[in-house]
Amino acid sequence: MSEQRKSPKINKISWGKVEVDGHPNPYKDVMLYPGGSREWDWRETGTEHKPGIQLEDVKELIEHGARFIILSSGVYGRLKVAPETLCNLQRQEITVEIHKTPKAVQRYNELREKESVGALIHSTC
Repeated sequence: MSEQRKSPKINKISWGKVEVDGHPNPYKDVMLYPGGSREWDWRETGTEHKPGIQLEDVKELIEHGARFIILSSGVYGRLKVAPETLCNLQRQEITVEIHKTPKAVQRYNELREKESVGALIHSTC
């Protein structure tokens, strides 16, 4: 994998803040993908804790080349993943892991060294 297309490292996470390498200001919730990151704004897709992460939320990760996706369920695991999202990702043969935020960050940072990984990280609840 080329250095240019590597997903950015998460440097630090705390309640309501995700610090990402190469981005000067912390995100509240973040979308990470090969080559970059941006604020993950749930209002763009109408995402709520239930039914959870929508297919539209992961679409941009795939468009940027992610073949392995980490989904954060929040610090306490309150954010769900819509079943349709998982089914669609399986059909596209994209590997998905769902973890509470601390484990999601750890796993994402491990994978970014060797995989085309994307992630949606929720920094609260």
